[in-house]
Amino acid sequence: MILIGLWASLITAADAAADVLTLSDGLKIVAEKGRSIKISRSDEQIAEADTRIARSRLLPAVQTSGGWSALSHEPAARFGHQVVPTAESTFFTYSLNVQQTLFDFRGNASRYDASKSFLSAAMLETRRSANLAAIEFVLVYLDLLEKEKTVVVLENEKAALEAHRKNANSLYQEGVITKNDLLQAEVKLSDAEQRLLTARTYRTLQASRLNSLLLLPLNAPVRVEDVGDNRADVPPVASLDAAWELAEQERAELLIADEMLKALGFEETAKRSEYFPKLFVRGGYDFTENRYMVHEGNWSVTLGLNLNIFNGGETAAALKKINHQKEKLFEQREKLRDDIRLEVEQAVLQSLTARERLNVTKDAVKQAEENLRINRVKYEEGIGTGTDVVDAVALLSVAGTNQYKALYDLRKAEAAVYYATGKDLLEVYR
Repeated sequence: MILIGLWASLITAADAAADVLTLSDGLKIVAEKGRSIKISRSDEQIAEADTRIARSRLLPAVQTSGGWSALSHEPAARFGHQVVPTAESTFFTYSLNVQQTLFDFRGNASRYDASKSFLSAAMLETRRSANLAAIEFVLVYLDLLEKEKTVVVLENEKAALEAHRKNANSLYQEGVITKNDLLQAEVKLSDAEQRLLTARTYRTLQASRLNSLLLLPLNAPVRVEDVGDNRADVPPVASLDAAWELAEQERAELLIADEMLKALGFEETAKRSEYFPKLFVRGGYDFTENRYMVHEGNWSVTLGLNLNIFNGGETAAALKKINHQKEKLFEQREKLRDDIRLEVEQAVLQSLTARERLNVTKDAVKQAEENLRINRVKYEEGIGTGTDVVDAVALLSVAGTNQYKALYDLRKAEAAVYYATGKDLLEVYR
């Protein structure tokens, strides 16, 4: 226990020398450097490339080719007894062709629209990942603040018990109190020291968790700044119904499901277009070096029509598959909507409960301080007992701990409400 306490004290001293990390600064680091964010951004870049691929089908296809050929025999044709050359034994050729689809019943256009919906879904996934990392960081940050306040409360308790032991020792030397009162003070002080060591260890572990989210060494010194008391006076939402409505409009998960449903609708249109003909135009220029031909080069324009008459039922099967995917995704969205509503309700109720707890504990610390003062005066005047003083010190410690716990439970619950309703936490805690 002594080694653990020494280690926690050394880390606390190093933390005191570190630069202050604000909540907004930490959120920026997590949102920019988090591994989950980097993965989501890679998926977003992949989706963007897929969009460019789909768009390319809407543009003309331009092809060119060229070559030089050498034949062992010069090409010729026989006309009766006469042999007439038709081409040279060595010749150069090149061609340029441009083809553009004029109308394909929105096949390529729908594929492009689907790719844009997939890109929007990927961007929303990046936003979801960022907010998920942000709420994790906020909760750990607030937990660390709570642990630090708990350490302060226990340090004050230890200081109060040390003062009581010193007073009890003086009274014992004067013969005013018995040895039992002095022993009681020493035992209570020892217990407070052990709880303080445990609290410092928990604070150190929480700081390591924060460093882990920041991609820093676990034992790196860290100092955090309180977020202030102003948020405790303003509820994040007006009512539960308003929170539900806001969540359905803002939660990235629901918006992703909507974009995926749109994409499947576009893919269905693109697949259905395979039942219909595709109209295209193609133009080009071909040149073949041949002194026996009247025109070595020739321009051409073709207006064509492609129709897939039979492909073994692939299109019909693909359409059924898309319909099943849409049905599945719709049910998943409805389930997700219910889960989010439950998450919102839980966060709102926890916020309301924590707010009531904070109101209850608001004056408890002052009352406990006054109670300790009165019992100390009584004890010094010989009309009170050491047990009354020790109990008053413990009561003050409990009141302080409960107040800070209620305060940070409220802040964590409100952060959960902001997250559950889809708010951007980087904007909330800017």
